[in-house]
Amino acid sequence: SVAQALKKGKPVQPEHYADCTLYFSDIVGFTTISALSEPIEVVDLLNDLYTMFDAIIATHDVYKVETIGDAYMVASGFPNRNGNQHAAEVTNMSLDILHSIGAFKIQHMPEIKVKIRIGLHT
Repeated sequence: SVAQALKKGKPVQPEHYADCTLYFSDIVGFTTISALSEPIEVVDLLNDLYTMFDAIIATHDVYKVETIGDAYMVASGFPNRNGNQHAAEVTNMSLDILHSIGAFKIQHMPEIKVKIRIGLHT
């Protein structure tokens, strides 16, 4: 893997991925929710939400690239190439996430309905 090669100090050649799809999402109103919450409550919110997301992505041919704050990024077709399945994998994963977000409750604000913004690029 690239990580192992870098750890050993070996050079890593860049690769080109012509067929992949990216997913980006963030929480609508996250700044307001954070302002009304204690720091540990924000940590718990993100941990609960992204634990749920992680369980969903485990059922699809996708790779979690990064989470930064309330942003969540996933790819398909990269680093494991999957032909022309990348768009379908990310789209189906997105629909599963949208379905699950409807039942998600913030522990310290159960009356607030969580909404997310989703973007896809292929």
